[in-house]
Amino acid sequence: MSEERQKIQLQLAFMSGGRDESPRTIVEGTEALTAECKAESPAEADRLMEEILDPENLREALKRVKANKGSAGIDRMTVEKVSDYLKKHWPEIREQVLSGTYKPQPVLRVEIPKPDGGVRKLGIPVVVDRFLQQAVMQVLQRKWDPTFSEHSYGFRPNRSAHQGVAKAQEYMAEGNTWVVDLDLEKFFDRVNHDKLMGLVAKRITDKRALKLIRAFLNAGVMEKGLVSAIDEGTPQGGPLSPLLSNIVLDELDRELERRGHRFVRYADDCNIYVRSQRAGERVMESITGFITKKLKLKVNSEKSAVARPWERKFLGFSFTAKEPQKRRIALKSMVRFKGRVREITQRTRGVNLQGMVEELNVYLRGWRGYFGFCQTPSVLEDLDGWIRRKLRCFVWKQWKRGRTRYKELRKRGVHEALAAKTAGSPHGPWRLSQSPALCIAFPNAYFDGVGLFRLAVGR
Repeated sequence: MSEERQKIQLQLAFMSGGRDESPRTIVEGTEALTAECKAESPAEADRLMEEILDPENLREALKRVKANKGSAGIDRMTVEKVSDYLKKHWPEIREQVLSGTYKPQPVLRVEIPKPDGGVRKLGIPVVVDRFLQQAVMQVLQRKWDPTFSEHSYGFRPNRSAHQGVAKAQEYMAEGNTWVVDLDLEKFFDRVNHDKLMGLVAKRITDKRALKLIRAFLNAGVMEKGLVSAIDEGTPQGGPLSPLLSNIVLDELDRELERRGHRFVRYADDCNIYVRSQRAGERVMESITGFITKKLKLKVNSEKSAVARPWERKFLGFSFTAKEPQKRRIALKSMVRFKGRVREITQRTRGVNLQGMVEELNVYLRGWRGYFGFCQTPSVLEDLDGWIRRKLRCFVWKQWKRGRTRYKELRKRGVHEALAAKTAGSPHGPWRLSQSPALCIAFPNAYFDGVGLFRLAVGR
């Protein structure tokens, strides 16, 4: 059996989900593809597509796509159905990819609200295209990531937003207490395709891979049932877009390094730290010119600024003004947090207290996993108290009538006179949520007993 035929057999075997099928069944119908691959065997330096289509890489790509789940694209295929589909159609898809005739389907355009207003446009590729993009991304990321700047923290293995925030803190400790906060306007929607492909072509020579990447960029979008072509942008939602964004912005990183700036970049969020306002204004003007002329992108002047770091937010965090500057949760992040907790604790949702606590805990654990990186534990303690008040409000509203409230308070050990006074109080639920009666009926220990997650202690 030829090497190429063995590869096809291995690929189809993995598509079958590990089921024991005869080699004849697995490779049936692939003889023409095998012959074509032999006839068009590329030079060793141009075998990137062979790496992308390696069975092990494909297996990992499929595993990642399934783990990420996500919505169906325009063909409505779910991740649960993709293995069976690939098992049946893989020889045809593989032939198209290798011959440069594969045509990705348009992405499904959806809009999600931004926390600070407006909407963010996402493009959801069909699952098969997500699988192929993931396979491409895995190979390219292994090759390209070691070449990226040490100041870049977004969409990279073994790098995180926390590391970026900590590096910003280091710059402030060195006396760089002014920040040039750059906001790129609709970055993912405005990346110039020709500019991007020129940068990609400097890094890879396999024309088949270049053609496939270009095909993903030009796939078009479906919005409200209509398909339209696009000639710029890398729609957020596909596995390949973050890596391509780093390719474009690596030029910005190199320019900032060349100028000797202290900076942190996470995707399209870039902060440059300087020692004075005047220096910051000079940097803002010159870097804005570079971004506009060289990268063909636009700086959002309304959202960008030269300011003190504690007057701005970066990756959800800000800093205290007093030295040494400590990490604190940005105001907008706090507003979003409280908004989400209010949604979960609405009285009209038809759940009991235990069910509400369980739903809250899912959100609280994830939120603390990120914002627990702050250095202001008193803020977390205050939020814990605020959450308990929201839950006391919820119970108080559920009891509704004064007589019911009185009986429930008495059952929970509240003295008769205090229970009567509280049950007949004209004050609203929020004020009563910190009253002596409700604190006796629902002390902190009660919420610990029902398993409410504490932000301050992380359990």
